[in-house]
Amino acid sequence: MSNLLEIRDASRQVSDSFSLRNANLSIGSGEIVGLVGANGAGKTTLIRAALGLLKLDSGYAALFGEPLAADTPDADVRRLRSRVGVVFDTCPYPSEITVSQVGTCIAPAFPTWDSTCFEALIERFGLEPKKKMKSLSRGMGMKLQLACALSHDADLLILDEATAGLDPLARDELLDELRDYASTGDRGVLLSSHITSDLERIADRVVGIDAGSIIFDMPREQITDVAGIAHCTAEQEQRILACVDGARAAKREFSCDVLVPNRFEFAEAFPEVPCDRTSIDDYLHFILKGNN
Repeated sequence: MSNLLEIRDASRQVSDSFSLRNANLSIGSGEIVGLVGANGAGKTTLIRAALGLLKLDSGYAALFGEPLAADTPDADVRRLRSRVGVVFDTCPYPSEITVSQVGTCIAPAFPTWDSTCFEALIERFGLEPKKKMKSLSRGMGMKLQLACALSHDADLLILDEATAGLDPLARDELLDELRDYASTGDRGVLLSSHITSDLERIADRVVGIDAGSIIFDMPREQITDVAGIAHCTAEQEQRILACVDGARAAKREFSCDVLVPNRFEFAEAFPEVPCDRTSIDDYLHFILKGNN
């Protein structure tokens, strides 16, 4: 079966100071993929490439096994995009229209729009149909965008910093919805987020991007359950870097810390050195700032 989304060797000179460089990304059925990186790293640019909104200098992007190229007929592009639900970091709907009017406005753009589903979702999410957009909280706005995405039977959800600024309860509810969505049928999710604890909860894979280049793409468990951070002396650090493939060191104020790919194997080789589990934040820090 084809991937829901695939980007291969994608490059684009976006400005004098920034370019997307040989980027690769894929999302298969049932996958939730987390995309992490600092502000300006290229997350939104990569999402634009995935949707065919960014003309590539080289490489290609495809949705559901069909290419999004410069010569792809507009009708085919619209058909493919209609199978994608996008949730932005800010709600894009006009401030004076109501929740129910949002559904009315969006419906003509999607042949698969299901008004009954939309009405059921806004009720389930606690959204008042007659409430205007300008009076919705950030969390309610995110839920409305998600209701719209789910009401046209999208096969792929793309969320760009959608959980930023949400209170913990709203974040938990949104993450639960994404997990349920991806577990049903041939669906997938791409979630770009600074809140890496969200990705630690639901992501199957984590992709890191920096300066327009993909710097890692690996199963989430490999980061949070297998990799580790060893706390050592300067002398031990040199031995670890010499003996452990893939180890990366980063100086701390009062200690030397080393990222190791497998903390279980490390514990056998260096039983005298304490080694803790790592987080996605720590992993990204060591990949960007560490040395080997």
